[in-house]
Amino acid sequence: MEILIATGKLAEKTVRYSVVDNADVLVLDIEVAAFLTPHRLLSALKKQQKKYDVIFVPGLCSGDFSIIAKELGCKIFLGPKHAYDLSSVLRFVGEMEFSLEVPACELLSDVWRDIALETLDEIEENAEPAMRLKNVKLGGSSRMKVMAEVVDATGLDEDALSKRISSFIKKGADIIDLGASLTASSEDIKRAVRVAREVSTVPISIDTLEPELIKVALDEGVDLVLSLNSSNIDAVAGEVARAGVTAVVIPDAGEGLESLVRNIEASRSAGISNIIADPVLDPIGHGITRSIVRYSRFHGGYPDVPVFFGVGNVTELIDADSVGVNATLCGIAADVGSCILFTPEFSEKTRGSISELNTAAKMMALAKERESSPKDLGIDLLYLKEKRRRPDVEVPEEYVMAQKFTGWELDPLGPFRIGIAADDADGGVIIAQHEKATIVGKDARDIMDTIMRMKLISKVDHASYLGCELEKAEIALRLGRSYSQDDDL
Repeated sequence: MEILIATGKLAEKTVRYSVVDNADVLVLDIEVAAFLTPHRLLSALKKQQKKYDVIFVPGLCSGDFSIIAKELGCKIFLGPKHAYDLSSVLRFVGEMEFSLEVPACELLSDVWRDIALETLDEIEENAEPAMRLKNVKLGGSSRMKVMAEVVDATGLDEDALSKRISSFIKKGADIIDLGASLTASSEDIKRAVRVAREVSTVPISIDTLEPELIKVALDEGVDLVLSLNSSNIDAVAGEVARAGVTAVVIPDAGEGLESLVRNIEASRSAGISNIIADPVLDPIGHGITRSIVRYSRFHGGYPDVPVFFGVGNVTELIDADSVGVNATLCGIAADVGSCILFTPEFSEKTRGSISELNTAAKMMALAKERESSPKDLGIDLLYLKEKRRRPDVEVPEEYVMAQKFTGWELDPLGPFRIGIAADDADGGVIIAQHEKATIVGKDARDIMDTIMRMKLISKVDHASYLGCELEKAEIALRLGRSYSQDDDL
């Protein structure tokens, strides 16, 4: 099959790199590929001696190419929006029908995710890290890793701590950080580290400034220490170095870059070889811009030192959905050389931050590989909004205005009580309780079908009401929101 890729001058290099020998490339006399028109394409093709079976034009082109497709006796399709994706699109030529209305990348969205995940695996496998925590690569060309803090880990009982750690790992945490409370004892540290080791194989860090507690954690075999500064370096740096443990170094309280650099030099002098720098991200309203500049200055001056990025400092202190905030901060983190994205996922409004940062980190890795913005990657963080709106229907000239039904009567077969049981590990379930049976499931339709099959409902208005409530419960589960029967989401 003879395939031609039409493009403009600016995208020529990327197009040729992407298609290799799988297609011919036609570079038109235009700078931006999206400005290609049917007339320009036809004029250029009339000069070609070769006949093609399939021609791909840039995915962002507008215009009716179907007319010239008939004239040329070939198929013309919209390619992907980004030239980098051409290699993936060409893999499916002959296996699926492309379109002149929808870009190839959108048609391949389901397949795209699998391709994206395969690419991420290849990137990580081939990455040269700056250091390793057990089998986890940090810094260098590896993707950013998510560190999930178990707040007050030393104050939780063993069962609660075990469940919290397991939940965080299922959400995508690469490293577990054990937060030590102000009243934590040596025995609390030992117990927390022991539980973490029993339920996971991921690297474990200890989060405390207290030298004695750090020493206990080192004896228990933690992989990373948070945080070293002038208050504890002299007391513990030697032992951190002898244990071969990685350390996150911070500036002294209220001080800036000079303090951070000074503490890093002191840590190195004590023999610590694996050092991650934390310039400290300040919350919005408390100098976030200055702190981002501090990160940028540090990375510019010390590009080989991996950086620790405390995302939770911002997400926990803003009343906004965490998804977009996490994605934006992750992009900034990538720009300043970050290797660890830190989040406690402590409050309800930040529930899901671990998985959001995990996805965002993967998006940034793919964007870097593609040399593009983090869009049209195959994976995304679009939960409530959508990339492409389906066509709306028109309101007919004649219609009946909907009115609320006021003649409600109890179903002779009895009422239902609807609720949800949320679970961070698997998303939770919807619960429909009836005097004759309790039905549990994740899908509103499945529960409704079961109710109908068991003949637990007899009135149409009851069925309508129940369907609406079950769907609300399912949406609440998917969005991680609470649900109360008869209340709006």
